[in-house]
Amino acid sequence: MESIFLKLWKPVIEIAVLWFVFYGILLFIKDTRAVQVLKGLILLAAMFLLIQKLELDILSWILTKLFALSIFAFLIIFQPEMRRGLAKIGQDHIFGFFMKEERVIGEIVNSVVSLSKKKTGALIAIEREVGLKAYIETGIVIDSKVTSELIETIFMPASPLHDGGIIIQSDRIAASGCLFPLTQNQHISKTLGTRHRAAIGLTEETDAVVLVVSEETGAISISLEGGLSRDLDKDALERILNDLYKPKMPGKFIKKIPLRETIDEMVGK
Repeated sequence: MESIFLKLWKPVIEIAVLWFVFYGILLFIKDTRAVQVLKGLILLAAMFLLIQKLELDILSWILTKLFALSIFAFLIIFQPEMRRGLAKIGQDHIFGFFMKEERVIGEIVNSVVSLSKKKTGALIAIEREVGLKAYIETGIVIDSKVTSELIETIFMPASPLHDGGIIIQSDRIAASGCLFPLTQNQHISKTLGTRHRAAIGLTEETDAVVLVVSEETGAISISLEGGLSRDLDKDALERILNDLYKPKMPGKFIKKIPLRETIDEMVGK
């Protein structure tokens, strides 16, 4: 038994390290231009294997030279992305994994509470498992770190970006000025404005969490799965987001909770 363990522990560690590295690379290049390059390289590799199988020597020689040159081209073209990726690895150490979601929640809550006190309208969507790329494309791409100061600045009435909503992906503000679909639910209260209807509409079509600050009253509301809970205070908002923000990967909303009844229970704690 001990000899089997001694033979297996090295391959297991090597497989785990390789999985972590490849998974990290895929996460890093997701939604970037590197994805298209990766697809092209995979296509070239498939062509190379087919050409070798068919024993087409001249084409095989040409592709071999192209692969050698493509390595240098890849390093030159994606030098900024690689530098940014290495910097990110240095930042995202193990303690960062545990602290990232707490920091993001704090920034979101602080900005919403501040906007509420000023009676500044706001609409904030937080991506969970269903991607919001289609809605990001309707707005202005920002791709910035989540900070309360930036969120408050975006929703200042004089800001050209304050119309529409912002979308938060992981720990980044992906875009602002985004257009969300309005709910078609006929049972929604007539007193709800466009922001609340847009929040409900988005959560009817996706699993996003959407926060709303009323411009008229400053009241804070949260929408999830087509439900809406209104008049939240800071403690209730933090409690709800902390319950939702339990990621299997850092900075990613993934937990499903049943409609607004569960939110109302958390508010009443």
